Amino acid sequence: MPLSSVFHTASLRDQIAALGDEFAIEGNFLRHDVINSGHINMTFRAEYASHNGKVSRYIFQRINDAVFTRPRDVMHNVEKVTRHILWKMRRVIRPHEFQTLNLYAARGGRNYLELPGAGYWRCYNCIEHTHTYDVAETPQQAYEAAQAFGAFQELLCDMNPADIHETIPYFHHTRRRFDRLMEVARQNPKGRLESCTRELEFVRAHESCVDVILDLLAQGEIPTRIVHNDTKINNVMLDEDTDLAVCVIDLDTVMPGSALYDFGDMVRTMTSPAAEDEEDLSKTFLRMPMFEAVTRGYLRSARGFITPKEADLLAFSGLLITLETGIRFLTDYLEGDVYFKTEREGHNLARARTQLKLVANMDARMEEMQACVRQIMHEHEQECPEGYEA
Repeated sequence: MPLSSVFHTASLRDQIAALGDEFAIEGNFLRHDVINSGHINMTFRAEYASHNGKVSRYIFQRINDAVFTRPRDVMHNVEKVTRHILWKMRRVIRPHEFQTLNLYAARGGRNYLELPGAGYWRCYNCIEHTHTYDVAETPQQAYEAAQAFGAFQELLCDMNPADIHETIPYFHHTRRRFDRLMEVARQNPKGRLESCTRELEFVRAHESCVDVILDLLAQGEIPTRIVHNDTKINNVMLDEDTDLAVCVIDLDTVMPGSALYDFGDMVRTMTSPAAEDEEDLSKTFLRMPMFEAVTRGYLRSARGFITPKEADLLAFSGLLITLETGIRFLTDYLEGDVYFKTEREGHNLARARTQLKLVANMDARMEEMQACVRQIMHEHEQECPEGYEA
């Protein structure tokens, strides 16, 4: 029976077993479980037993082609990036303990399956003996994750951004995000506007922020780089015993952009003690020890390539990306929850409110954040008196 037919008629277990037969992996299927983290893709972990009894695990993932409307471009990017990182790691540029995702070949020679009516599927290695956190619990965890994302950027800094496709056009184009929110608010397609008027006014009051990085990129004052674009702490696998960073995951949004976007999203996701959808806003605030840890970890890896202009904007980038994410959640709420997965009524509104509360707190502490960055930069300059490479 064709695999696409299996996906329409068989049980989930049989679907996953049949899917594994299409990839170049060893052994007989034993079992699977669902991985529910992440807002976008459908992900499963499957166990296989080889002829000698060794059990190996693999990750099967269906690309959400409603979000990533050009899934072949996504796979092009993932393949280019993972192969480049692996090449550099094999040249001992990174420690042996640091790992990367690897794609397994599919039947027909490609690195993914295209199943009519069942989407695009890929198979990754499972990064064993690791775990993730949805919220950074200690400065050390934040430091490790930030250092891993800085290392990820450093490993890719010699790739040509023109070789990587823009899989979600204008992903971090904050001006377009802002304008789209205002348009949806005017249309009010789901009748939800009255429940979020305060949030909309807050966003309008911060319109002056939205063009800052865009203008600098357009003017060539900061460089375009290949960046991750989704630097939440749960996109770094940490060693389950030591909490040392092992592997950066979730590469679908790897695109050309600014390194500041990645740093800003680290600040957004690692400095608040609250979950992204926390409804008690008193729990959402910037923790300066976490901000310092993120800055130290990132600059530990990025100091060899980041420019002085980029360094000057690190603190601001945290506010900008938090604002942008709040705009995205609020837009999706007004449109009827068409992009992000939701689990309850008003879920995206709750997410938007946490982001905007964090923006307000960053506003109040911006001078302190900037002073922290300057101090760490000064320490690095003392270690490397020749300065940072542009």
